[in-house]
Amino acid sequence: TFNPGWNDDATAKSNFEDVRSLEARLEEAGVEILKRAEPGKGPAHFLIADPDGNQILIDQHETAPE
Repeated sequence: TFNPGWNDDATAKSNFEDVRSLEARLEEAGVEILKRAEPGKGPAHFLIADPDGNQILIDQHETAPE
């Protein structure tokens, strides 16, 4: 699991890239999105897989900065 918006201590960061933007960039690079993030600006998540088929959850708990 990767949590944009949190540091290594699970403390909120003041600046980070929203999961929807990360999802779009990965898709443009050819990565298959297994489960898409809900639209909006608040918390959301999406799911991808690595080349071995291991699922990776990108899970945003904070509202992205403007």
